[in-house]
Amino acid sequence: MPATDIVSRPPAVSVIIPARNEEVSLGKCLESLVAQAGVSFEIIVVDDHSTDRTRDIASSFFSEKMCVIEAGPLPPGSTGKNNAATAGSKIARGDWLLFTDADTVHLSGSLARSLEEAKRHHAAMLSYSPEQVVDSFWEKSVMPVIFAELASSFRPSEVSNPKSPAAAANGQYLLITREAYDAVGGHATIAASLLEDVALARAVKRSGRKIFFRYGGDAVRTRMYRSFAQLREGWTKNLALLFPSPVRLAVLRSLEFVLIIASLAITIASILRGHERPAIVAGILAILLYAVFLTRIRRAHFSWDADILALFGLPLFSYLLLRSRKMHADGNVNWKGRKYSEEGNLLATGH
Repeated sequence: MPATDIVSRPPAVSVIIPARNEEVSLGKCLESLVAQAGVSFEIIVVDDHSTDRTRDIASSFFSEKMCVIEAGPLPPGSTGKNNAATAGSKIARGDWLLFTDADTVHLSGSLARSLEEAKRHHAAMLSYSPEQVVDSFWEKSVMPVIFAELASSFRPSEVSNPKSPAAAANGQYLLITREAYDAVGGHATIAASLLEDVALARAVKRSGRKIFFRYGGDAVRTRMYRSFAQLREGWTKNLALLFPSPVRLAVLRSLEFVLIIASLAITIASILRGHERPAIVAGILAILLYAVFLTRIRRAHFSWDADILALFGLPLFSYLLLRSRKMHADGNVNWKGRKYSEEGNLLATGH
């Protein structure tokens, strides 16, 4: 077969990376992707009006299978990420599309393995929940709480079951066939959604196509937020959309925190005062409450030190839930320099 035919053959996978002001993380993401082997692929970085070095970093990786394009003007009723994803999909040539975030790092061989896994499960969409890298106190305390709640609300076994209406995906790693993507209308159909990964998964599930969803720490990892300000802004955008009853959930988690701390305090106070029976009762209650809490948190796949700090993440999680609900109700959701209404309509932006 002539070499020109091999070069011109469409790749199996088109990797699409919407990127807005991602100079901190984009380089490592691209390094991990260009090193993938075992499958033909192309990489499309969509620069979403970045004001930092994002485009320069992406351009430094330019090759026959890697390009950088502009997202184009943001149309009314579309979020920035959906607009960028749509722009990337329009030039993608692969039979499969992998939408991934600029803050991800892909383990060696993961692209070929994910494609094989999707085919093995006869899935039109495969999505991994990446390993979450957490370094600061704020990350270690609240991220396990949030992902434990997500694991309870979006159970992979139910999402992957064609007979269940449950649908979910993680936009940090979302692999979908070109056929399925076009059939459901792609990101253009869900242009206004601030929770585009779940919205796309629901569209795929409603179409009768199969989704395969699991924890994918063996394939991809990410550090979502590097400061408390980023963490607060990001989860304010998402939490009220992820959980249907944010106020109720905030109250439950705050009450859980109070009960654990109160029972522990009573145990210590009773021991110091020599009151044996109250100390035993309160101690048993504290152990039982914490054991229930820890069992739930362990499902989130974080390290033990993060699981321990997660106790202090309960009130922070409640705060973020209530803040998210209020911001959405007020139509005042901010994300990367843009302000969106509750429906995802753009209200204000510099670009």
